[in-house]
Amino acid sequence: MPTYVASYLDYRRMKDMDNHYDIIIIGTGAGGGTLAYALKESGLKVLILERGDYLPQEPENWSARATFMEKRYKTKEKWFDEQGNPFAPGVNYYVGGNTKVYGAVMYRLRKEDFKELEHEGGRISPAWPISYEDLEPYYARAEELYLVHGKTGEDITDPPRSSSFPFPEVPHESTLEKLAANLKKQGLHPSHLPMAVDLREGGRCIRCKTCDGFPCKVHAKGDSDVCCVQPALKSPNVTMITSAYVHRILTDESGSRATAVEFERNGKFYTAEADTIVVSCGAVNSAALLLRSANDKHPEGLANQTGLVGRNYMMHINTGLVALHPKENPTVFQKNTRD
Repeated sequence: MPTYVASYLDYRRMKDMDNHYDIIIIGTGAGGGTLAYALKESGLKVLILERGDYLPQEPENWSARATFMEKRYKTKEKWFDEQGNPFAPGVNYYVGGNTKVYGAVMYRLRKEDFKELEHEGGRISPAWPISYEDLEPYYARAEELYLVHGKTGEDITDPPRSSSFPFPEVPHESTLEKLAANLKKQGLHPSHLPMAVDLREGGRCIRCKTCDGFPCKVHAKGDSDVCCVQPALKSPNVTMITSAYVHRILTDESGSRATAVEFERNGKFYTAEADTIVVSCGAVNSAALLLRSANDKHPEGLANQTGLVGRNYMMHINTGLVALHPKENPTVFQKNTRD
């Protein structure tokens, strides 16, 4: 990860780039990309800064060897653990962020997730300042934007909905259909996954076997790049700069308001000002940016009065179940059901 050294910064305005914006969005994943889409008709002048470039459409998109063994689309940078040992993080930097390679399943959080929860061992997860009901209308809009296919009322854990899924469920292939039927006979409740894929009439999805974890060669995955960033860039008020690594956020003299960002592109350094700055560059990198932005008023980093920024990060906790069957499984599109 590049280190910021104040003495060598050479601030320049990028050619043809205005210096002041209404809003700067850092990152183009599910958060930043969706926000850019929402602002495209607002009349506000928006600058999007993306650390990566566009993920190429190429034969390797559908190669398991290239994607998983050679890690073709993962960053080559090293992160460090508490002992200072380097490791390769499982992240990529492209327009669209990790939605370019995600499994395209879009669950809503459950109502209980917004409330205070006691976990095993007595640890308390505090309640959110908002409720599920506050977010429900936005979930509905996001599902439409990201082309989510699902079967309303089938998942018994699904929270209340103000509307049905915008698109019908992805049909099971024969083997999965039989498996789901057998699970139902046992009193279980298998359900179709809420899949963000373009299976609309005339859509791009061909139901291939390379969805989960692969880039989509035909742009049929409901990702932030295709669904949000590209439509947003059609607005004359929205500008994006790729390969732009944001070093830090600047504040006014009082330290009470963020005013500008410093970023690097192709070895040169620039500054851009904005009335509002949105940090949406992933859980780890957003925290790292806030910590790098330390100044005299905020010696421990921005938004870090509690000292918790960058701490307690946790990724997926998965329980995997593998079933072996003596007969051949001809299923191609397998990520389509849960119980």
